[in-house]
Amino acid sequence: MRPTIRDVARRLNLSITTVSRALDGYADVAENTRRLVFQTAQEMGYSPNRAARQLRRQRAETLGYIIPSVSAGFADPFFAEFIAGLGDEASAHNYDLLVTTASPASPAEKAAYQRWAQGGKVDGMVLNRIYLDDWRLRYLAGQGIPHVSLERSPSQPDFVGIEADSYTGFLELLAHLVNQGHSRIAYIGGNAELKIDHDRYSGYLAGLGAVSILPDPVLVARANLTPQGGYQAAGHLLGLAAPPTAIVCVNDLTAIGAMHAAHERGLKVGRDIAIAGFDGIADSAHTQPSLTTLDIPVYNLARQLVIMLLALINGETLPDRQVKIQPILVIRASTGG
Repeated sequence: MRPTIRDVARRLNLSITTVSRALDGYADVAENTRRLVFQTAQEMGYSPNRAARQLRRQRAETLGYIIPSVSAGFADPFFAEFIAGLGDEASAHNYDLLVTTASPASPAEKAAYQRWAQGGKVDGMVLNRIYLDDWRLRYLAGQGIPHVSLERSPSQPDFVGIEADSYTGFLELLAHLVNQGHSRIAYIGGNAELKIDHDRYSGYLAGLGAVSILPDPVLVARANLTPQGGYQAAGHLLGLAAPPTAIVCVNDLTAIGAMHAAHERGLKVGRDIAIAGFDGIADSAHTQPSLTTLDIPVYNLARQLVIMLLALINGETLPDRQVKIQPILVIRASTGG
């Protein structure tokens, strides 16, 4: 016979109400009690009637994340790590994670947001790859859907989420390259309307200015945050009459593509040319040579975003609605380190 909530309550010598509220995630149940109830329920094989609980609480008990990718988003190691963090933390709070992928600003992306928001499929959403003027933020705010984001938009007055200090990170990266003797440093970015590109390109320019190097528009290329895009952009830069001696990239995947372009031209990365990225994906430590990068803890940031989102959903007060972290410069062989 399947165990009931009464059996769990009897095992713990708690009231049925306390067990029920613990399983439903109510804030008036102490965290230690909530964890004990979850652990005991799992050990006993008790599974609450999810449909009944959703109806009682008028919630989907589901969080949503739409991968903003122009290519195979699920295969992108950044998104894979980000989704793992979202899923693990959501599961720890007895929530499901609903994930799909759509090209940014496409009709498919807009339809997905509308379908999830208006259909009550999710209680809240996590966003990233924020644009300087991002329609998703305006739409979710207008629909009254709780949401948090990795990065912030300048047009978002009440930002809730986490932001990496990309500007200062790139200043540090440029200083490292200049100290290595580089003065002809190129930049491969993404869409100039992306907040991450705005901040990282601004840091690149500031880093050049700090050592009185005039920026050269010829040394700036744009790609699509993929290895293929980085490969093509780097091929263009390396084909210049006066090619760069160093390339900094908006993300690690772009840098990995740039390294491939350099290899094809017979250049030894780390000796003939320096290449660096941003994000600190696991693959960056295993490239040939290993990639210098500005590391952010993607998995842990995703978990923290879920905690912030659940607080919004439950009407709880957040100690910090806006969190800023500093990337860590990890110097590896790709820049001669």
